[in-house]
Amino acid sequence: MTDFAIPRVGAREKVTGTARFGADRTPGGCAYAMPVVATAGKGRITRLDTTGATAVPGVLLVLSHLDDLGIVPAGSLMRGGYAFQSLQPLLDDRIAYRGQPIALVVADTLVAATEAAALVRAEYDEEPIAVELGAAGTETQEAALADVVAGDADGEYERSPLRIDETYEAGPQHQVPMELIGGVVEWHGDTVVVHEGTQTVGALRGGLARQLGIDPARVRVISPYVGGAFGQKNALQPHLAPLAVAARRLGRPVKLVLPRAHTFHAASFRPLSRHRVRLGADRSGRLLAAIHEVDQQDSRHDLLPATYTELTSRLYDIRNFRGRQRHVRTDTQSPGFMRAPFEHPAAFALESAIDELAVATGRDPVELRLANDARTDPVTGKPFSSRHLADCLRRGAELFGWAGRRPDPCSMQEADGTLVGWGVAVGAYPSKTVPIQARLTADADGRVLLEVGGHEMGQGITTALVSAVAGDLGIAPDSVAVAVGDTARVPHHLTAGAWGTNSTLLAVHAALLRLRERLGAAPDGPVDVAAAVKQAGGDDVVTEAVTQAPGQPPEMADRMRTGLAAPTGPEYPGFVSFSFVAHFAEVRVEPVTRRIRVPRVVSVADCGRVASPVTADAQVRGGVVWGIGAALHEHSEVDPRYGGFVNSDLADYVIPVNADVGTIEVDFVGEPDFALNPMGVKSLGEVALVGVAPAIANAVFHATGRRVRRLPILIEDVL
Repeated sequence: MTDFAIPRVGAREKVTGTARFGADRTPGGCAYAMPVVATAGKGRITRLDTTGATAVPGVLLVLSHLDDLGIVPAGSLMRGGYAFQSLQPLLDDRIAYRGQPIALVVADTLVAATEAAALVRAEYDEEPIAVELGAAGTETQEAALADVVAGDADGEYERSPLRIDETYEAGPQHQVPMELIGGVVEWHGDTVVVHEGTQTVGALRGGLARQLGIDPARVRVISPYVGGAFGQKNALQPHLAPLAVAARRLGRPVKLVLPRAHTFHAASFRPLSRHRVRLGADRSGRLLAAIHEVDQQDSRHDLLPATYTELTSRLYDIRNFRGRQRHVRTDTQSPGFMRAPFEHPAAFALESAIDELAVATGRDPVELRLANDARTDPVTGKPFSSRHLADCLRRGAELFGWAGRRPDPCSMQEADGTLVGWGVAVGAYPSKTVPIQARLTADADGRVLLEVGGHEMGQGITTALVSAVAGDLGIAPDSVAVAVGDTARVPHHLTAGAWGTNSTLLAVHAALLRLRERLGAAPDGPVDVAAAVKQAGGDDVVTEAVTQAPGQPPEMADRMRTGLAAPTGPEYPGFVSFSFVAHFAEVRVEPVTRRIRVPRVVSVADCGRVASPVTADAQVRGGVVWGIGAALHEHSEVDPRYGGFVNSDLADYVIPVNADVGTIEVDFVGEPDFALNPMGVKSLGEVALVGVAPAIANAVFHATGRRVRRLPILIEDVL
């Protein structure tokens, strides 16, 4: 297989504005929808007045719980359903959280729909709310998943000569992608067609069919470009079924693009999590025991299975480990997945504690991490499919110039009083594989069409797929076309950064082997596709393949075909598999304002063979920018009196801009992992973020001597 560093597929269309996202579609006769949301934090609607809204010229319809919508809940993604939460608004008078939709206004124009939505009046019988951990009225529940336990962590911790015992907190966050939530729903006879940016066209198809009580064959979902998603668009959202009802009743297409403020309550978010980390070590810093206890925010109606300790039990050679994860029910919508959903906050907690251990032992933070590197998985005793974390650390230290670091806090100061700090942290993410179907069509003109169950979320999956097909067959990249995000082609599993590229490449690899057989070509080497197709005696040759991870039962592929998530497995025979990364960060703290800047970061990743160098580099850079935001800027603020997220716009929800991002240097170990799959590819999209925030936090401590154990780090924390 030849690796092509080809230009990013779709880049020209995106920068010239010709790429068509779901909400870009405006068919003839299109009507426009606008939701009305609850201004109470919890309770019941006692009165809903829509007279002012219906009086607005152009208003066509107002849907609420007072109407019989004829829909049912789609079920939670985490409980064998399709939606990000089990609660479907507009079906009854209950209010579970502030910002919950209570009505949907449809009008001839967006202006009319917006004006009318603002005129809907609601009265409530309000109930007490709790939106913060530890608030009165919250309910604590044990973990939905089994915790990781190995050895005698509590006993070894008590016997350890050195002990670290601290609590760390990562606040709630929202994904805030540039592309808003929205799409267009239209009926063609008895078939409903949805154009929407989503990570899971299959779930939208299956979920909408369940909600409307129709055959999934009568639902088509099209999403050639998702735009930004990062977990926000990984499930069915509550607007879709009411849109379909409105479109059917009106007999015309209906379009909805949620305002930015609505997106903070219309989809999932990263929940607040609190971590107590205890490390036991000998005087040299060799880790003897670790205990990681987590309390995670959840909603009243769903539980998000937590896997924080899956990471923290594997980063180092800790033979005695105990995890404990609990859910704290609060009055919010259901939290869910946001890039590196559990691994980012877990790494902040553990890697901050490791840095505190380095200070306590007087050892260099890189040296301490290398001394505790694991040769085998400390939980199962199995080997890793590959593990080059030590190479990431050594290469990163060399590129960063770590040898020039002065160890004492506040020791690197410039003439104007600017404090300089250097920090390091590592991260990991499990290598996951999901069921994928791929179809290859080679024609007599030498072109190849790949239809595969994946989604282009901006991570460059189509670029990697074009590179894989062109490289395998030895043909020009512009002879390869890729079709993703369309339920009319092949079934689609949910796509995430943890498995999107490697899972689709596995299916494509299997389909390519079958295509070579059908074409009578050798198992490897260049193929004259046009000549081989003509020799086969037809206009084209079609092959298909369905692949899934080891240890996944056959029914997981059946779940994929119906749009359900396939969470079981992988269970690799004889090994465990993770991607790894090391981040080195420099911070500068201004002497008067105490503003923290990050002028440079060096990141080195172990993601197996780099399937697409151009997009892999972009993935890591994007992960670093996310980490800067998580460390210094991003925080979803709640009002404990009224509920809801109050900084629900990009003026108040602060994300990094160009001025906040310095030089980012990216490198890869690049060693293929053929134990994992024939392509040697591991995942990259999620692991790129893991460890960035603690590297910055550790650099802040080195610069200022202030250990901040809560994200984001604020100016007042270092005054």
